Amino acid sequence: MKAIILAGGKGTRGKPYTEYFPKAMTPINGKPIVDYVVRYLKSFNFIKEIIIISDYDGLGGQIKNYYGNQKNIKFIQDSQSGTGGDLLHIEKDLKGESEFLLWFVDNLCAVDIKKMRSIFKEKNSSACIATRTKRKEETGFAIVEDGIIKEFREKPTMKLQLSECLGIYMLGKEIIQKIKKKKNLKQINLSYDILQQLSKENKVSAYDIAEKEWIDAESPMVLERNEKLVTKIIKQMGL
Repeated sequence: MKAIILAGGKGTRGKPYTEYFPKAMTPINGKPIVDYVVRYLKSFNFIKEIIIISDYDGLGGQIKNYYGNQKNIKFIQDSQSGTGGDLLHIEKDLKGESEFLLWFVDNLCAVDIKKMRSIFKEKNSSACIATRTKRKEETGFAIVEDGIIKEFREKPTMKLQLSECLGIYMLGKEIIQKIKKKKNLKQINLSYDILQQLSKENKVSAYDIAEKEWIDAESPMVLERNEKLVTKIIKQMGL
């Protein structure tokens, strides 16, 4: 199986930092975030190749320079055509594959890819998305009755009413054909233009990460503010 890391995008949420380096090169303990993702993916022996999609004509060139000519890592130029549109460039690389993993580079989580793959197959899915139903809040909360605060709860773990989607997907090869049918669109959003319809056909499954932590590493500030959480996730990833 092959793993695709989406490392393009404009990094809007990470500005002003992403004006100098791509989100994928955001440092954590002296190493870029993309390196943690790559090393974690390599820990699964059924992942034979990693393809990193980024703007190598721009800041993404820093990613290529970091890795050089490393075995089983391939670099593909993105086309700024959306999270779905960029996947059209990997069609020939998926020859002989029935599914592939898609990982958005700013996601840090020790997702059990083996279990996720099992659910993908058991549910006969076209796509399986890593999700969570619990979230530790960054702010304090209070229990209020008749306008009076009865109790404070500092940064509690909340049960979510809706499942939160992580940027980690197991996708069937047929997804590429569905994206092709939308190629008249300038931007193809994977979730809304492709997976939304498949969800109505019961073809999108969910893999709940349960007690595993996850962080959307949108900027160095977020990583610094959540230093303990990031350290815990990296330990769970075995890195």
